[in-house]
Amino acid sequence: MKMNRKLAVFGLTVATSAMLFGSCSTIQNTNNTTKGGVIGGVAGGALGALIGGKAGNTAIGTLAGAAIGGAAGVLIGKKMDKQAAEISKTVEGAEVTQSAEGIVVKFDSGILFDFNKSDLKTTAKDNIANLVTTLNKEQGTEILVIGHTDNVGTLAANDKVSLDRANAVRAFAVSKGLASSRIKTEGRNFSEPIASNDTEAGRAQNRRVEIVIVAGDQMKKEAKQQAGQ
Repeated sequence: MKMNRKLAVFGLTVATSAMLFGSCSTIQNTNNTTKGGVIGGVAGGALGALIGGKAGNTAIGTLAGAAIGGAAGVLIGKKMDKQAAEISKTVEGAEVTQSAEGIVVKFDSGILFDFNKSDLKTTAKDNIANLVTTLNKEQGTEILVIGHTDNVGTLAANDKVSLDRANAVRAFAVSKGLASSRIKTEGRNFSEPIASNDTEAGRAQNRRVEIVIVAGDQMKKEAKQQAGQ
């Protein structure tokens, strides 16, 4: 697993998915404890972050929309720091990106699925099971699973495979004990590339599954009460 401690995070306008929740491993050098108090404090649904080209707009918008900032954001950030560190140690093949008060766990689709398939590989099941073990140590988070494809084939076909893959991850996670109420899915076809679709190397990067972990309403409420916000 490779480590990259130079992943940049900065703000830009993102309006996507701020309402989604009702309203090998990479770790950044600036942790959630610090960023939670800064990024979440910027007002408005237009808040966003560009995570070094590591995630699509839906993931970025979900992280931005969930951030509350201030002292409460710092408390949530501490919990996310701990969880991100554990995921990076226990989930093989995952790229873990921390931002503000949330986490993105990214798998290249080849790690989870055979080409053009949506049935999880055996090793992929082990990875998802390990992820569920960590997620269940902190019951206050909510999870969004986002499937992505490259641009080969029709939009309809890519819509289907991206959602089917996200649903396969969700179904297996639930079968391993993750509460179904905590996890949602979305298929984004090839609408959110993180690399060029003009090369095979770029297309391989775009074929991925992103798992976004953010604080749920109860965790936010408790953090605000503890922080006196």
